Amino acid sequence: MSKLYLVPTPIGNLEDITLRAIRILKEVNIILAEDTRKTGILLKHLEIEKPILAHHKFNEHKALPSLVERIKNGEIMALVSDAGTPGISDPGFLIARACIENNIEIECLPGATAFIPALVNSGLPNDRFSFEGFLPQKKGRQKRLGELAKEQKTMVFYESPYRLLKTLNQFAEVFGEERRASVSRELTKIHEENKRGTLKELIDYFKTSTIKGEIVIIIEGNR
Repeated sequence: MSKLYLVPTPIGNLEDITLRAIRILKEVNIILAEDTRKTGILLKHLEIEKPILAHHKFNEHKALPSLVERIKNGEIMALVSDAGTPGISDPGFLIARACIENNIEIECLPGATAFIPALVNSGLPNDRFSFEGFLPQKKGRQKRLGELAKEQKTMVFYESPYRLLKTLNQFAEVFGEERRASVSRELTKIHEENKRGTLKELIDYFKTSTIKGEIVIIIEGNR
């Protein structure tokens, strides 16, 4: 019965959790959480009482051997991130790989992830796309942007509200001011916003706007 579940959690609206995710969270022995406080709030809302163990980028390497051993000895665990699907710009890859290497069954439930609604909302081609997640903040950033200058597929990026304008300006320098793009923030929440236009239009708009919430940027590929 040893098993690891990767369980997506809502990116904003708590109604977006699936019935299956609720059942799995009720059935497992322990829940691994990127932030135990945030997960605790979600579990309280769902009326679920389970042991929660912190599992984040600062301790995941060190914790792996003991977690794998516990699962091999019969414990069933669920991994959740703060929001969305574990492993997508959040912890998840390392423990999934370790379980596979130790012949432990893993199962990822379908569910919330921020870039899918942002991509579909953008109005840009979504039949083929490149998910880039967070760009390197310093070392390697300009090199990666240069590599993407000729990318023909629609590109998907994550960004913080504090760096949005800086990133849009860098995109304009590399891709050109007239490249079409879309910025989505506060997805599924009351103040959800999907702003579309050229990079220049988006820069001008966000210069005078309050920028809050997690950001997804969709960039048109090189035509």
